[in-house]
Amino acid sequence: MRLAPALFLPEIRLYAAHPASGLRRLVDPHRAGGDPPPYWAYHWAGGAALARYILDRPATAAGVRVLDLGAGSGVVGIAAAIAGARTVLAADIDRNAIAAIGLNAAANGVTITAVEDDLTAGPPPEMDLIAVGDLFYEQGLATRVTAFLGRCVAAGVRVLIGDPGRAYLPHARLRLLAEYPIPDFGDAKDAATKRSAVFSFE
Repeated sequence: MRLAPALFLPEIRLYAAHPASGLRRLVDPHRAGGDPPPYWAYHWAGGAALARYILDRPATAAGVRVLDLGAGSGVVGIAAAIAGARTVLAADIDRNAIAAIGLNAAANGVTITAVEDDLTAGPPPEMDLIAVGDLFYEQGLATRVTAFLGRCVAAGVRVLIGDPGRAYLPHARLRLLAEYPIPDFGDAKDAATKRSAVFSFE
């Protein structure tokens, strides 16, 4: 992995994949269910947009408890920590993502608590802000996340979502806050750059 500035986020450096990364070696075929794909090793547009939003508006996270849900590389949590969050918790179901979050946080000089857990099945956490980037790409996952975020909002927790407009984004519950011209993971190099957005979940 190479440590380099994150997409659209020169303030943040992340360990990211490159052609010689050998990421396949991290997938344990003997682990029950196998390891998830190494999504944490790539730049995703929704997370980049949400991190950019927080860095440009540090008051969004300053002094509050932040949960980076489905954190992947931890880029959104790192942005929140740089912006002055009181605490940052990053949750992901991939053990390799948890390791990457620790390395990425250290590379940026911030402190993040990372947990390998699916928090969407539980009650609203004791947080002030939940940040969600790129979790609406699969219907079952999007349904669980939307229901969880609904419980969190009902409990008084603020929720921000970063996404480039994936198929299962719950548009009816979103209020647009900002847009950014950020290419997404998997976009062809010569493809027109789509706009990624940051929303408040209502």
